[in-house]
Amino acid sequence: MSEAPASQNSSSRVVKHSVVIAGHRTSVSLEDAFWRALKDIAAQESVSLAALIARVDAGRGEANLSSALRVFVLERALEARETSPSPSPHLSP
Repeated sequence: MSEAPASQNSSSRVVKHSVVIAGHRTSVSLEDAFWRALKDIAAQESVSLAALIARVDAGRGEANLSSALRVFVLERALEARETSPSPSPHLSP
């Protein structure tokens, strides 16, 4: 069996962070790649990471917070892909 590249291993490593949501401290476990994506989204929206997580938490319904955050990141990535201009196909002469 072959091993995944080191960069993939570090991206899939689960990292636990403590965050305060509505005055309550809670721990959230996510893969490092999701933490990086959430930090990027927070920076793009000029909000703190805690504020972004609180917003996702407020709209998550019955889903657990870690799952809701992963889905949020995925939806944002899909939206970005849909709104970015498609590369024009390479036409050979």
